[in-house]
Amino acid sequence: MPNKPQILFGKDVSLAIKADLKIRIAKLEAQGIKPGLAAVLVGEDPASQVYVRSKERQSAKLGFNSNVLRLAMETSQAELLQLVSQLNNDDLVHGILVQLPLPDHIDSQLIIESINPDKDVDGFHPVSVGRLVLGLDGFVSCTPAGILEIIRFYNIKTSGKHVVIVGRSNIVGKPLANLMLQKSELGNATVTLVHTRTPDMGYHTRQADIIVAAAGVPKFITADMVKEGAVVIDVGINRVDDSTRERGYRLVGDVDYEAVLGKVSAITPVPGGVGPMTIAMLLSNTVKAAENSLK
Repeated sequence: MPNKPQILFGKDVSLAIKADLKIRIAKLEAQGIKPGLAAVLVGEDPASQVYVRSKERQSAKLGFNSNVLRLAMETSQAELLQLVSQLNNDDLVHGILVQLPLPDHIDSQLIIESINPDKDVDGFHPVSVGRLVLGLDGFVSCTPAGILEIIRFYNIKTSGKHVVIVGRSNIVGKPLANLMLQKSELGNATVTLVHTRTPDMGYHTRQADIIVAAAGVPKFITADMVKEGAVVIDVGINRVDDSTRERGYRLVGDVDYEAVLGKVSAITPVPGGVGPMTIAMLLSNTVKAAENSLK
């Protein structure tokens, strides 16, 4: 009898999170606070534009004081730093998001470090990262935080499990590894982090109870790399050419979804899995920043 895995829909999780955020936002509004999110977009990167529009739309739906500042590609580093400084000093802005990637002439790390850590709703500032590593309360970068919320929503056990994370980026791999190591309800896992320099990656992934694929390579995780009954969380969103589609392409993850489907106990689809969670957690971090401003 073929295995029928549980499909982990991020959209369902994000709806539950937004329902909770509405209650928290109502409490803030009763105290005269409206969560304020300022998103800064430099240049005209198509993927960034789509992402920022979605953030703008969803934050407006929840009643945020949302503002998108669109700057020309030629904007200088000094001009961007000055804008961030103004937003740092604006009491109506609780969260600041500078959309990456930035143009080559701007030092992204310098810009990230210029954001007030109290408004770092992307969770990329060294203060936020340091608090995460130490297990202290703070802003967790949105995609790893979203993955944990999927795990919570679907009651996937992590304690004592072997988690293998494929990819070591500062945005997903490293923060997620630290989250899952913590002595916490959604942690207590044994974590292995593999990457492009890891020999025989399949040796490690075949031992995993939970695989998180964040390599940025289409269909990188194949059926022979996954053990029977594993949980697979696919972070990848890759465009591949498809002449049968009106757009000329389709979206696939870092996992060969159809090939592994018969082996796994649970899996996130692409699209519709981790993707919706990233924005949901950005909104959640902004509400948290607004709540913190009352303290």
